[in-house]
Amino acid sequence: MTDFVQVSTATETREQAVELARSAVQGRLAAGAQIIGPVISAFWHDGEFGTGEEWQLLLKTRQSRYAELEAHLLKHHPWQKPEVAAVPIMAGSKEYLGWIAAHTAPAP
Repeated sequence: MTDFVQVSTATETREQAVELARSAVQGRLAAGAQIIGPVISAFWHDGEFGTGEEWQLLLKTRQSRYAELEAHLLKHHPWQKPEVAAVPIMAGSKEYLGWIAAHTAPAP
């Protein structure tokens, strides 16, 4: 298992994505975040098919901090049942992975 993951979620507005990114990174739950958008999504919601614009948020963290980051996103996300998914970072430069590790260390 890898020590690092990239976590994704999406929001309806850019401002919501920026606030989630800011709070997660300031809390050292993620070393950094990227916001991409708007993106077009196609989805099922409450039994109905829909499409819409969303802002995708990608956060980089340690596997060991994932549960805390997930809880933070679920608590502060404007949607009742948001996507929160993690994929392993299978490889990365030593410097990049060291940066993630250094900036997601729990506060003493």
